[in-house]
Amino acid sequence: MDVPKDYMTTLLDHGLFASAQMLGSFLVSLSSVNLETSPHLKAENLVLLGDALFREKEYRRAIHAYKQALHCHRIIPKQNASAVRSSLSASTRSSSPNSFNISTINENEVKFKIASSHCALNENRAALLEMEGIPSKARNLQMNLMMAKLYRNSRHTRAAITCYKECLRHCPCIIEAIIALAELGVAAKDIISLFPQTPTRGARSTFDHFDSSRWLQCYVEAQCCIASNDYKGGLEFFAELLRRFPNNIHILLEMAKVEAIIGKTEEAITDFEKVRSIDPYVITYMDEYAMLLKLKSDYSKLNKLVHDLLNIDPTRPEVFVALSVLWERKDERGALSYIEKSIRIDERHIPGYIMKGNLYLSMNRPEAAVVAFRGAQELRPDLRSYQGLVRSYLAISKIKEALHAAREAMKAMPQSAKALKLVGDVHASNTSGREKAKKFYESALRLEPGYLGAALALAELHVIEGRNGDAVSLLERYLKDWADDSLHVKLAQVFAATNMLQDALSHYQAALRINPQNEAAKKGLDRLEKQLKGVDPDAPEEDEENDVEDADADQEEAELL
Repeated sequence: MDVPKDYMTTLLDHGLFASAQMLGSFLVSLSSVNLETSPHLKAENLVLLGDALFREKEYRRAIHAYKQALHCHRIIPKQNASAVRSSLSASTRSSSPNSFNISTINENEVKFKIASSHCALNENRAALLEMEGIPSKARNLQMNLMMAKLYRNSRHTRAAITCYKECLRHCPCIIEAIIALAELGVAAKDIISLFPQTPTRGARSTFDHFDSSRWLQCYVEAQCCIASNDYKGGLEFFAELLRRFPNNIHILLEMAKVEAIIGKTEEAITDFEKVRSIDPYVITYMDEYAMLLKLKSDYSKLNKLVHDLLNIDPTRPEVFVALSVLWERKDERGALSYIEKSIRIDERHIPGYIMKGNLYLSMNRPEAAVVAFRGAQELRPDLRSYQGLVRSYLAISKIKEALHAAREAMKAMPQSAKALKLVGDVHASNTSGREKAKKFYESALRLEPGYLGAALALAELHVIEGRNGDAVSLLERYLKDWADDSLHVKLAQVFAATNMLQDALSHYQAALRINPQNEAAKKGLDRLEKQLKGVDPDAPEEDEENDVEDADADQEEAELL
């Protein structure tokens, strides 16, 4: 009594994988289909079972079934091999594990499925070993893309570039290949040259082809700008694309991510909120959004965001980074465990390393922060990883290393005011370097006159050197354009230092109106109110509650005696 194979393929075609898995057990145990008499049928049945197991996410069992199938295939008698090969050439089935309408066995396709199973288990080395057993001429588009990713993960950059290029030769619209090549340092013109220049018939179709390729070329230019740290150029190209494709979620997310990196907080938040209004179920880059909300102390929105992400897909690394952001002020160790989880899910998730470094800095563990920021840099250096490294090295008084990291940032981003400020920060940490620091801060402000971070740093330098008037006049220039709590806090601190207490009071209050959670403003205001009352703010406070507890303890001791 036979089990018709057609039933098995029907179940797989209709996505009934649990039923297919159970039916597969009957199919591979048929007494009439054994290794001695029908090895090719046995192999086909095992592949079908492997497909069902793969879709049920039983990857180890799927690998075992596929390897058994290859074993059966390789012992097909020589006299039958040609017949089997002819049946294979007639097959039009897909090689993807996502399309399981397979009636004959192709050794390369089965190797690809084994590699896909290893990838699902994060076993990249084993996956690469399987894929390298497939001849380059036999690889299809999907195989080349997997090879490229595996080579990149194992840091075989040249091989990865070759495979990504091969993908774009077949299809220029593989966006992830464009992004990867840009991040691997391939020039925009070299990527664009891979696009097929097929002549089209008729003037209209020629125009359409030119117009469609133009937006793709613009996208390549944008990604290459971002990869080379030309954030301004990248944003300009993305803005041009957005005019052509309004409300494009992918472009809005790319712009928001870049704006977050370069400190354009308000613009980034606006773009993230626009994305969520278009599609509230997006998870991509939402951990970046979570970091911005924490920066603005908008904990109600942060709570809602994390709640939404957990309901959408609690297995994504972005969700665990967002959880870590939320938990940081409640429980730093708990936040750290969430961030570790995000990195275990995806070892290439850069925001996980950035958040981990920032967490270690807040926990006063700068040596561990260095390792985290280095991890981010190995994946893809950006402004935040350089900033994190400089802060970490300065925290452990490694001035030479901090200066090296800051100069590396300046080389990577020669037109970046943020990079110039980083070098200034290192020089400002040393008394003898303050004059140099001043020059770097001033250069940063010439390059980007609206850069508040450099203005605040320069004002701090003025205060340290006793030029309080210069600090006030510098900061007051920014009040017209910036409703920023940190600006008001800095002005309040300068006024308090010069004993202009009422001016200091008004600026602390202004800071708290903008951001009620600003800790520096809360502490400054508390100290200032004591000064206004004539109380020494540095005097130890009397703790009446402790006095009561001590009196109770004395009474208990007396009773015991």
